Amino acid sequence: MKRKFLACAAISCVASTAVAQSANSAAASPAPTVTMVAPAPAPIQAQATSNAVLRVGTEVPVRLLEELTTKGKKLRVGNRFRLETSEPIMVQGVVVIPVGSPVVGEITDVRNKGMWGKSGHLGARLLYVTVNGRQIRMSGAFDDKGVAGGVGAVAVSAIVFLPAGFFMTGTSAHVPAGTVIKGFVDEDVQLAIQAAAPPPLAVGTAPVAVAAPAASGAQQK
Repeated sequence: MKRKFLACAAISCVASTAVAQSANSAAASPAPTVTMVAPAPAPIQAQATSNAVLRVGTEVPVRLLEELTTKGKKLRVGNRFRLETSEPIMVQGVVVIPVGSPVVGEITDVRNKGMWGKSGHLGARLLYVTVNGRQIRMSGAFDDKGVAGGVGAVAVSAIVFLPAGFFMTGTSAHVPAGTVIKGFVDEDVQLAIQAAAPPPLAVGTAPVAVAAPAASGAQQK
């Protein structure tokens, strides 16, 4: 019985020594380090704009949307008529006046056809183009003159029989719808064009090293 007790005591002593050595080894070895990266914040978005100018004198082709004629003697000085831009106007590669932008013109001169072969005549000018609710002044003028009613025949008739030349008339002035007219910008217009910005700068933080917690055996010791 005494021998059995001594044997058990020896085994218990060996087991205690092994546990102590394991705990000391865990405490002596350094704790593993885990690297954790903090999430990067959103990049800085800068709205880059470029100051540009639509210069006076810029050519703007326009298309007449209605017929202008002295026929019928209804046309009057001061009458306004409709046009539209026929081509896009670009500044720094950006369309600043789109195709189809409304344009307004005004009649400046009217002469109806008359006796003695007199032909009709009309004159007109461009006033402005409307873009995004803003009226931009324009310049540019055009006119048309009818054909005289046989000047040679009128002269001969006037000599032979005066009333014959009196009743000869010329033709009316006529500008058909769809006629393209050359117009020009008549004022400098400041523009705010969004420039092509470089990729946004991402502002981040350096990786943060975080030590892992120590083994449970070392904490108990």
